[in-house]
Formats: sequence, structure tokens, C-alpha cells
Amino acid sequence: MILPIYIFGQPVLRKVAEDITPDYPQLKELIDDMWETLAESEGIGLAAPQIGKAIRLVVIDLDVLADDMPEYKDFKHVYINAHILEYDEDNTDVSEEGCLSIPAIHEKVTRPTRIHVEWDDENFEHHDEWVDGYLARVMQHEFDHLDGKMFVDRISPLRKQLIKSKLRALTQGRFRCGYKTKVPRK
Repeated sequence: MILPIYIFGQPVLRKVAEDITPDYPQLKELIDDMWETLAESEGIGLAAPQIGKAIRLVVIDLDVLADDMPEYKDFKHVYINAHILEYDEDNTDVSEEGCLSIPAIHEKVTRPTRIHVEWDDENFEHHDEWVDGYLARVMQHEFDHLDGKMFVDRISPLRKQLIKSKLRALTQGRFRCGYKTKVPRK
């Protein structure tokens, strides 16, 4: 089932998400719905807060980038109870980011190119590793959602001031995009 994407201004996007256990109700169906929603919205990552659930669950599909980045061929992963343990601040990269919850706004964001992460996969097998490159950027973006943060929190105060009216328009439902959304109540 395709779920609506919660748009900037929805309170759930600012909550710190909770870890879950293998007995979380209808977890497999929720993951399937997240994959379907992600495909429909043509994104590469989706965090549970973006569909209104304050739980630590993320799906990432980088296979759509395989023509330009062959290392991500068939890359589709589920991250449960994901946490970034450490940032390697020695090397950073600036790249433009967008977000399904902030349609039509893209800004340059500086992030470390290497991070130490832990998570459980969909079988609740634990993983703990250092990740680098583009995947590290995508993980940081998606895992930020689990901590109540969004990419616009990582841009300069000046840039944030310059897009303030665009962000306000989102909270008022004044935007267009090609997928189902849920805007904050007025």
C-alpha cells in the first residue's frame, strides 16, 4: 500500500524515533509498504517518521543509481534500530540534497564522508561497520530523520533564512509533487 509522505511541519518529523523489537505489529507489511511508497515517490531513501511512525526504521534503494554508480547495483537494504556511533570528521564533502518531506527544495549540505553505524537488518541480525562514500551521505540523511532532524537543519543560517518562505509554504500545503502527501493541520 502506498502511504502518504509527511511534509515539513508535521510534528512526527521532529520526534526522536524509538527502537523496535522483532514483535513490532505488522512489521513485514510496514516494510513492504515503505518499499512501495519509496518506489512511487521516486526517492532513494525513506525513514518511518516520513510516513508518520516515530520508530527507527529506514529503507534505502540505491539500485536506481546503478547506471552512474555500478557499485550500487541491486542495493536495497532495510535498517532497523539504526544509530550513527561515530563520524570521521577528517574528510567532509559538500553535495546537494533534497528530501521527500521537503519537496522542490534542494540545498548544499556538508557531511563527513565516513561514518561508524550499527543497525539490525529485517531478520534482526545485528550489523556494526564503517561506511563511506555516497552510502554514508544517504545514511546520514535518513538516520537524521530518526533523530528528529532534517537536511535544512544542516545548512547555514543565511541559506535557511533565504528559503524560509518556501518552508512556510510547505507547512501551509502550498506546493506540488507527484506523490501522496500529508501536510500539517492549519
